[in-house]
Amino acid sequence: MNLIATPAETATTGTAANGIAMTGIAMTETATTETATTETATLTPREQETLSHIASGQTYLQTARHMGLSQHTVDAYLRRIRAKFQVNTTAELTRLAIALGL
Repeated sequence: MNLIATPAETATTGTAANGIAMTGIAMTETATTETATTETATLTPREQETLSHIASGQTYLQTARHMGLSQHTVDAYLRRIRAKFQVNTTAELTRLAIALGL
């Protein structure tokens, strides 16, 4: 399976011939499911900010201090994000943040 779209395929359709959305890098089929999920679920501004901090490598405590929150609140935001997008790991959260352009 070819996961890299040619410039002509991307320019004309925005997707590769095999139906996988392309964003300048090769993506796996699981990313297609994630893309579909990101279109249906939305994040609040505070969830977006929290996700951005965590995806940039900050700890829960660093994120909480930067946002003026408790660690418990940061954890609650991240639990809601994980539930909305059905992700389990920080790596998946980081991939989600990249897909959302955060």
